[in-house]
Amino acid sequence: MAIWTPDLTGRTGPKYRKLADAIADAVAKGELRPGTCLPPHRILAYEISMSANTTSRAYAECVKTGLLCAETGRGTFVRINPRGQAQGTPADLYRPVAGPIDFSSNLPFPGSSGRYLAHTLGELSRSRDLQAFMDYQKKPGLAHHLAAGTDWLAGMGVPATAGRTIVTCGAQHGIMAALMAATRPGDLLLTEALTYAPVMAMASRMDLKIRPIAMDENGILPDALASVCRSHPVKAVYLTPTIQTPTTATLDSERRKAVAGMAKTYDFILIEDDVYGPLRPDVKTPIAAFSPEHTVYISSTSKCLAPGLRVAFLYAPEKLVPQLSRAIQLSCWMPPPLMVEIVSQWLADGTAEKLKTLQYQEAAHRQSMAGEIFSGQAFRADPCGFHVWLPLPSPWETHDFCRAAADQGIKLAPGSLFATDGRNDPGAVRISLSHEPDRERVRQGVKTLAALLQLQSPQDGWVI
Repeated sequence: MAIWTPDLTGRTGPKYRKLADAIADAVAKGELRPGTCLPPHRILAYEISMSANTTSRAYAECVKTGLLCAETGRGTFVRINPRGQAQGTPADLYRPVAGPIDFSSNLPFPGSSGRYLAHTLGELSRSRDLQAFMDYQKKPGLAHHLAAGTDWLAGMGVPATAGRTIVTCGAQHGIMAALMAATRPGDLLLTEALTYAPVMAMASRMDLKIRPIAMDENGILPDALASVCRSHPVKAVYLTPTIQTPTTATLDSERRKAVAGMAKTYDFILIEDDVYGPLRPDVKTPIAAFSPEHTVYISSTSKCLAPGLRVAFLYAPEKLVPQLSRAIQLSCWMPPPLMVEIVSQWLADGTAEKLKTLQYQEAAHRQSMAGEIFSGQAFRADPCGFHVWLPLPSPWETHDFCRAAADQGIKLAPGSLFATDGRNDPGAVRISLSHEPDRERVRQGVKTLAALLQLQSPQDGWVI
């Protein structure tokens, strides 16, 4: 039987670190499952042309971080219960590796961020300035945090300055702060006809009127946006122009420029949610670059680095900076400085770039897998995205398909969850490929859905 061997291509650092990183990534991806016995370090050393001392050091590093456990006389194994996860820990704090396959949660791939975090916390523990991260802040943020955010935004093509960079507790908090700053009860908010569901909940809580903008397979239709703006006083427009949720559409440059022009003409605030923008190696020019005085641009670390890293950077028009600052103080006073410090460290030492690369590499693998299984079936996807938008063929209706999938142990997000008007059922489902840690579970889940699609009628039976 072939032994497991890692691919070290493109990895940087000392040889033992390259191997330790490869082991960690294989565990995170499900290639090395809990309980798997790794090859003896001397045999692996021979297979990958390393010294036995180097492979031994890499194994020891993974034992130290809790990925592996070594048993005298038996070998080295992938831990069944990772260190730090106490017995009896609530299951909802972790992604299950058994039970229903969850395609309903559009979280990023879990990746190896915990291992990098261990190193960063060790470095921070030797700092003399830890008290600064545990105190209240009266200013918008520590100077080097704002500088890190400004650099992050500049990398996305946004003309940011420290005075117009704002830090929030993730993108969702940033959206809420932007709505609080830009609107008042009774104002009209426009969104895509299918949009990020929490925005609709926020609009309801803030007593905003919400209206959909018609879309096609490439995103919103600028003519439809202009038509609404001509007939109604629009206060704000919310868009996800890159790898849109749920349709996966990405607006081209022509449509982005058209939206930017309308923001100026009709004097509304555009809330540009670009949480998926960093996942694309080819950065799309944001709408904010075309209309900086009318756009609140939001970019988050949670989707591209680690989901529990609740830090987002906002670029704001100068006129909205005071209102946004007040909204943040009202909702949470300030983002936790320690969490922002972790992001700043990762941006400075290259960890952020490594984690982003891992995310879009894993996304590309899973999208390729799904594309092969759904071959011949109409669906929409982005090779850098986390999800697939699957229009359902006749005779399937959304409710029946989701129920049939649930009977097969698969959770889905019905398209109606994203309908701005609350009534329109687009006859499609969103399949999130990244929440599940194990690639094989993803493969089995997608194959089951593909088999369901082949049924001539929901009444044919759902045993696959």
